[in-house]
Amino acid sequence: MRRLALLVVVAAGCRVRAAADEADATMAGSAVAAQTAVAAERPFARIVRAIGTVTARPGHFAELAAPGPTRVARIGVAPGQRVALGDTLIEFERAPFDAAANSADAALENAQHAHARAVRLVQAGILAQKEADQAAAELAQAQVTAVTARRAQQLATLRAPLAGVVTRMTAVLGAAVDPSQALIQIADPGALDVVFNVSPADAAEIHDGDSVAVTAGESAAGDPLGSGTVTGVAAAVDSVTRAVAVRARLRHPARALRLGESLFGGIVTAVVPRAVTVPVAALVPAAGGEGFQVFVV
Repeated sequence: MRRLALLVVVAAGCRVRAAADEADATMAGSAVAAQTAVAAERPFARIVRAIGTVTARPGHFAELAAPGPTRVARIGVAPGQRVALGDTLIEFERAPFDAAANSADAALENAQHAHARAVRLVQAGILAQKEADQAAAELAQAQVTAVTARRAQQLATLRAPLAGVVTRMTAVLGAAVDPSQALIQIADPGALDVVFNVSPADAAEIHDGDSVAVTAGESAAGDPLGSGTVTGVAAAVDSVTRAVAVRARLRHPARALRLGESLFGGIVTAVVPRAVTVPVAALVPAAGGEGFQVFVV
């Protein structure tokens, strides 16, 4: 009987040990690997990220059209061609402008004679003063018309208003044109800025002089192009995009910028000198996907 009881005790001990081993194995299988990272105190930059477009600096871009209805008689340049100040770009048929200028000059001469005559007659007491005033108004209108006609006559030959590169040409030899059609664009390739579109809330944090880091393309993964500074923040929200334009200027771009290309920029709006920074790997998404959690040990 004593031997039978001993066997029962030994068997029960074996079962308890086996259950404990199985529990340890289960816990080992469900354990989660964890890593630790040190939270450091260092300067932290607040950055507004946005996509921008390369545009010409104000005063370094021109878009030209015909001074009046006419036809293209000669085209002197091509897209991509570099031009100097005063170079001939497009010549139009001059006949309409010459005729208008001659007519305006004749009308001006008649108005001058009429005004002089009216003044003499008023002084002689033959005409009322209002007649002289009317003649003076007609003379002023004739002078404006003559100046406008002479200016249109000069613009029958379009000349480059600045030194730069022809970025667009839509004129066709012999085609009819009018003042509403932009025929040629010229920009100075050495005076290009980047204009970013940001939300009104972000624009409130940006100021002239803030530093900007720019990369090629529409993401931060593009090739670095250099750094620069903010030169202006628009005072109004664009009615179409509902964004605020922020103009920035690069100091020494890594390559030549192209008018109209898209770039990605990070604008530093402030730097917190002593901020506790946590590695991104330590951020755990919170339940529901709203915010993050950081476990401190």
